[in-house]
Amino acid sequence: MVLLSCILPTGLECGVLNARVKPGDVVAIVGAGPVGLAALLTGQLYSPAEIIMIDLDDNRLKTARLLGAATVVNSSDGKAAERVMELTRNAGVDMAIEAVGLPATFDICQGIVAIGGHIANVGIHGKPIELRLEKLWASNITVTTRLVDAGTTSMLLKMVQSGRLNPKQLVSHRFELAEILKAYDTFEHAAKEHSLKVLVRNMAYDMK
Repeated sequence: MVLLSCILPTGLECGVLNARVKPGDVVAIVGAGPVGLAALLTGQLYSPAEIIMIDLDDNRLKTARLLGAATVVNSSDGKAAERVMELTRNAGVDMAIEAVGLPATFDICQGIVAIGGHIANVGIHGKPIELRLEKLWASNITVTTRLVDAGTTSMLLKMVQSGRLNPKQLVSHRFELAEILKAYDTFEHAAKEHSLKVLVRNMAYDMK
């Protein structure tokens, strides 16, 4: 239930549904954190031809492979856009889902979206970005943003109950409430600890 309250509906509503992913599409998700991986899991429900996952962290890219990404691209060398364009024979991707909230990751989306394509921004941006209208203006590109309203939660719950979705795969660490400082430290140092979603349990509450 914890994952149904935030990351799964966020990845689905703000990413997959806003991008209007449909059968046969080529989709790129920039950011293999919990929300990006939630978009990967839920995006597969709409039968895209391929999902490309882009991130700096090889461990998270490995997880993305296990969860269904057809191709992964490490963006640490600053050449992720060039690599994706090579993979798509310079056509670009139909949908680019930005799941980080940084100027660099949004710029990757602008560099890989195909003519007539869609950029669905999911990440929360704390700094201004540069909108490259000199590239996008004649390409019929749609850019969307959205706050999650959890309108898909009941549908997601049914899919979890049926076994169609397994959000437990996104939980990398579990702690008791008494270990909450360790839990925060693990989440803060995600690359070092290979953490995704960190779960904290309150045993006293569970027993009521």
